[in-house]
Amino acid sequence: MPREYDISKYRNIGIIAHIDAGKTTVSERILFYTGISHKIGEVHDGGAIMDWMEQERERGITITSAATTCFWNPTYKEENIENKHRINVIDTPGHIDFTVEVQRSLRVLDGAVVVFDGVAGVEPQSETVWRQADKFMIPRVCFINKLDRVGASFDYVIDSIWKKLTTTAVALQIPVGLEADFQGVIDLLTMKFIAFKGDFGENIEIKEIPDDLKERAAEWREKMLEKIATEDDELLNKYLDKEEISKEELVRVIRKAVIESKIIPVFCGTALKNKGVQLLLDAICDYLPSPLDIPPIEGKCLDSEEIITRSHDDSTPFSALAFKVATDPYVGTLTYFRVYSGTLTTGSYLLNSTIGEKERISRIIRMHSSEREEVKEVFAGDIAATVGLKNTFTGHTLCDENNPIILEEIKFPEPVISIKIEPKTKADQEKMGGALKKLSDEDPTFVIKSNQETGETIIAGMGELHLEILVDRMKREFNVEATIGSPQVAYRETIKEEAEAEGKYIKQSGGRGQFGHVWLKIEPMEPGGGFEFVDKIKGGVIPKEYIPGVEKGVKEACSKGVLAGYPISDIKVTLYDGSFHDVDSSEIAFKVAGSMAFQEACKNAKPVLLEPIMKVEVVVPDEFLGDTIGDISSRRGKIEETEDKLGVKVIKCKVPLSEMFGYVTSLRSLTEGRGNSTMEFDCYDEIPSNIVQEIIEGKKNGE
Repeated sequence: MPREYDISKYRNIGIIAHIDAGKTTVSERILFYTGISHKIGEVHDGGAIMDWMEQERERGITITSAATTCFWNPTYKEENIENKHRINVIDTPGHIDFTVEVQRSLRVLDGAVVVFDGVAGVEPQSETVWRQADKFMIPRVCFINKLDRVGASFDYVIDSIWKKLTTTAVALQIPVGLEADFQGVIDLLTMKFIAFKGDFGENIEIKEIPDDLKERAAEWREKMLEKIATEDDELLNKYLDKEEISKEELVRVIRKAVIESKIIPVFCGTALKNKGVQLLLDAICDYLPSPLDIPPIEGKCLDSEEIITRSHDDSTPFSALAFKVATDPYVGTLTYFRVYSGTLTTGSYLLNSTIGEKERISRIIRMHSSEREEVKEVFAGDIAATVGLKNTFTGHTLCDENNPIILEEIKFPEPVISIKIEPKTKADQEKMGGALKKLSDEDPTFVIKSNQETGETIIAGMGELHLEILVDRMKREFNVEATIGSPQVAYRETIKEEAEAEGKYIKQSGGRGQFGHVWLKIEPMEPGGGFEFVDKIKGGVIPKEYIPGVEKGVKEACSKGVLAGYPISDIKVTLYDGSFHDVDSSEIAFKVAGSMAFQEACKNAKPVLLEPIMKVEVVVPDEFLGDTIGDISSRRGKIEETEDKLGVKVIKCKVPLSEMFGYVTSLRSLTEGRGNSTMEFDCYDEIPSNIVQEIIEGKKNGE
């Protein structure tokens, strides 16, 4: 089957933003204008196509990333198949608890649209998603949304982008009017006023710029030209010689600079009032990269560490990355994947190179949010889903079994909060394990643990809302009723000093005994350093086959610290000496010896307890500033700065997570329901000594 759309016309994009900036509303308009939906779905009345889960519609927030495919012919080009672009869109959540959805989506996308609230500008989660896009080196365009809202300010928002995110942002449009007077935009490339008429803004009218805005438009065009001209010698000469520069020349240079992440174009409008979205679609086609514009994907050879590359070409061996697993009520397990090279037809066998197992592709599905369309074949650059893969999970590589490759896995943050969960009835008990397993297969930041001492099941995640949604899904999708305990913080332990210790395990039992003997040195690492094991054994004093046993023993001991039994992190362990017995030594004996030496060394290395610290932004009316700051201080919070923003005060602070449970309710009562806050994980920090004792006692008493 031949490819319907040329790969140069593909755009794999994500829509990312702070919560409530209007991502899903932008997505809904994209679906409407591209003809995928014939009725505009609204978030506020629970009708958004991209928010298909019941919980999303009830709460008016996006919880899970939704993928869809649509087609767009730029508004200024002739309507034909050669100009039509295929756009794979992923709408991602804005709430920090669902950060996994943003990360895994960005990993497989080629470009992103970052949406900003026209009143609030850059918000905390805007910074987080921006950093995530930087990490994956994603070219992006910005869309300043909600310019029809009271208090909207284009100048304020673009200024906050320059100050807080990047100086490479360049406005390609400016608004005509603001708030209730918002009429349309001035296109700085063509210097025309573009208005949107009709019930749904579907009719685009191009007019001359109003006289009172000509000077402002000229100033912004000058800023734009100055920034763009520096990216191309030919254009720079024309600019310096004050020659006329055509739109085509500007588009060519902007596209190249966007793909190289040297320029980030800024557009504006109001998705809710149907203004500006068609021009954003044009910008996605004009400036964001196709799969051909990004470097070939790199991976490792299966039997060596050699780096190999695969180009985005249908004729190269097949490779794809599974980036999301979802439980579908009609077809079972859906595995979403991005094809990087080659083609795939139904009935093929692939190798899951991450775990070394074969998988059969029985059906290939193109997703339109929760709707499905069966296809027989997918090509390089496609994003699709398949059904019924048993062993393929998020981050696994699927590839041609004769040409194996392992693509880089997706790394996810550790959970920071946990709760105890118990089934309500005997019937629920039997179903709960399966339900939790399916949910954790879908979400790598959702972890299930079992407390060996009490037999309790503990679930851990990224925040209260994250766990609340998962328990709610268990009830609705799997009919499992459960009661949950109060939230517990994911504390950690680490060490402050270096220490050395000996571990000797000798057991004689009348036959073959056990003998393992090691010397370990431990030292602290930088925060966020994790765990590192170094083998410095020389001269075979411990045979090579026993060293993995020592590492296993140390890792197991790491999971239960010496102070209060919390996992130990940011630690480097060096195995430098020991001895063995020709007959009695075994891997098990060295595992026990490694564990003993590690625990002994930790006791002498000044162990300390760490707690997660959250970056919190609180927005309150002026009159509640004093009370709110007092409340934050009482929660061991450190105020970093306060700023004025359109009649409200914005307080930026860092507060321990343990003090933030129930904060939203408390803030509402403190501010007569007018305050709101956002919070995201910042770092782990040492706990004050007076609180350490309480935590240790609480752990001993099983709280």
